[in-house]
Amino acid sequence: MIRFDGVTKQYPDGTVAVDDLTLTAPTGKITVLVGPSGCGKTTSLRMINRMIEPTRGTISLDGQDTARMNEAEMRRGIGYVIQHAGLFPHRTVLDNVGTVPRLLGWDKKEIRERSRELLDRVGLAPELADRYPSQLSGGQQQRVGVARALAADPPVMLMDEPFSAVDPVVRDQLQDVFLDLQGELGKTIVFVTHDIDEAIKLGDQVAVLRVGGKLAQISDPAYLLAHPSDDFVADFVGRDRGYRSLQFQPSPKLPLAHERTLLVGESTDGMSSAWALVVDNERRPLGWVEPSRVEGPVTTEMLHRGGTVARASGSLRGVLDAALSSPARRGVIVDDSGSLVGTVRAHEVLSLIESVDRPDEDLADAFAESEPETSR
Repeated sequence: MIRFDGVTKQYPDGTVAVDDLTLTAPTGKITVLVGPSGCGKTTSLRMINRMIEPTRGTISLDGQDTARMNEAEMRRGIGYVIQHAGLFPHRTVLDNVGTVPRLLGWDKKEIRERSRELLDRVGLAPELADRYPSQLSGGQQQRVGVARALAADPPVMLMDEPFSAVDPVVRDQLQDVFLDLQGELGKTIVFVTHDIDEAIKLGDQVAVLRVGGKLAQISDPAYLLAHPSDDFVADFVGRDRGYRSLQFQPSPKLPLAHERTLLVGESTDGMSSAWALVVDNERRPLGWVEPSRVEGPVTTEMLHRGGTVARASGSLRGVLDAALSSPARRGVIVDDSGSLVGTVRAHEVLSLIESVDRPDEDLADAFAESEPETSR
């Protein structure tokens, strides 16, 4: 557990970066600090490992005042991930990951085994181990940064906008990898971001800070979206917070329609629909084609991949987004293995959203008896 008690950071010129901050980051959970530029997010984070010293107040780790702990020893027990990864350019990927275990005096063989294990866990191919950071993409470098922070198995991790320097697709992938790792390892994490969507996706609790380092609100993401404490929080969370809150509403039984599908290499001859869904041999969706614009067999170059795919076991937000984003206006729904189970239209999802306050058995009755229809 990390505890801030009345923590203030004031610089010699009188600037107050953090003002009387009191909050708790629970053990084994992700606490996200979010807010506009100048709200003291990074300052608060860096005071935990004493890279910045607080002016007043106390910060404690599992009940111990950090001001009374050995600084170097404390830092070796805290994983630290920053934007752009901060890797050593003259060291290989494997040596970068093993940095802290080496400082702790681990055996060389043990360090290499641990480093290779972590590279695999963060989704990096074994052949990347002997490369240097400059030979990696930005997303790969961030994965190495996460692996390095985990190398000595620290109970606490501090993450300062670690995914903000990569493109949106890679960022989403890194977030998913991070959540999978946290599900396995259960670290106590303080995570800084300026992106409210990232905060809501990753945080067990989200702390919104005002400019000047004052805490505006701290709560779990669902409550934050539904009950912002004031206009500042409501404006920062965004006017589409009602839509965002749908990600915390699990989908009830969906009124799925059967979807006629094609394999790559098949012809669209005789198809009257405006759009056709192309799948692989295991019925995993690959994209949409327009039969009227296709001559000969379907190729992967013809596919429209703009529509998103949602899991039947996922959230109402994911299902609605799939329906709205699909070029065919039909959301593609898959099971947990990624295989197609049917499609759904936006107006059908909206009907479900209007029913979320009804008892579960009513929702089930509304759709359990409806047979899938062929999409038109």
